[in-house]
This record gives sequence, C-alpha cells and structure tokens, in this order.
Amino acid sequence: MVRPKMKVVLIEPEIPFNTGSIGRTCVALDLELILIGQLGFSLDSSSVARSGTRYWKFVKIKLFDSWDKFLLERSPSDDQLYFFEEDGAKSFYTPTYHPEAYLVFGCESKGLPKSIRDSMEERTFSLPINNKAVKSLNLANAATAVVYQAMRDYLSK
Repeated sequence: MVRPKMKVVLIEPEIPFNTGSIGRTCVALDLELILIGQLGFSLDSSSVARSGTRYWKFVKIKLFDSWDKFLLERSPSDDQLYFFEEDGAKSFYTPTYHPEAYLVFGCESKGLPKSIRDSMEERTFSLPINNKAVKSLNLANAATAVVYQAMRDYLSK
C-alpha cells in the first residue's frame, strides 16, 4: 500500500477555529498543514489551540509568506495541485488524487485568489450543495470532506 503524503494548504485563513479544526484532522491522518500569506489570527492564539484542543501541538505546520514562495520551495507539479471553490469546474469526487497531493483552499471570505483561479481553472473542484439557500460550506467542514475523499483509496486498504 502506498502511504500518502498529502498536504492541506490554506491561503490566508481568517478564522482560527477553522484552522484549528483542520489542524486536528491533519493530526488524525498524519498530514502536513501549510499556511500561506497573512493569517487573520495569531498562531499563538488560544482560540486556535482551543479548536484543535490538545492536538494542536502535534500539527505538522509550515508557513509561507506568499503563494510564489510556496511554489518556489515546494515545486509541486500541476497533477499534485487540487483547488477547491464553491463554483469549481468539476466535482471533488472526480479525480483520483495523487498520493502527494496538495489540497488547496482559499480564505473564508474571498476564496482562492483570482490569479490562482484563473491559472488553475481545470484543477479547481467543488463540493456538492443541493440547496441553493447555502452559498458555500464552512471551510473546516469542506476541508475535512475533501481530505477523506482524497484519501479514500489509501484509507480503505
């Protein structure tokens, strides 16, 4: 069995509880959490730690000042990058996820930066929302659903 080395990437997350919850999921599945750009909170914030409860100290976390610095240091191939937006071109059920995937999410209020969306439209996926009264899902909920879907083939063996 291939042991996946997937990463969750948050670009300019704003809400500490979402980041803490996503960090907890990363700990549970032994994934790295990558935070890019300006954060809407301090990583020393008790709210991040509280939302990740006692697991926050186990989060494998890496910070990057910008998307460009992330790309320069990590050099992911396009087939490793998966972006998630409410209006993504394809369903998140569609791809077979690369075992070293970067699962990329934008900030809660603005989503992914336009420059990334424009250049990676074919790599942008959405989660189903059947009731149009709901515009988007909570970031932590969406990220957790994506992570488990992406790891489905690796977790079921």
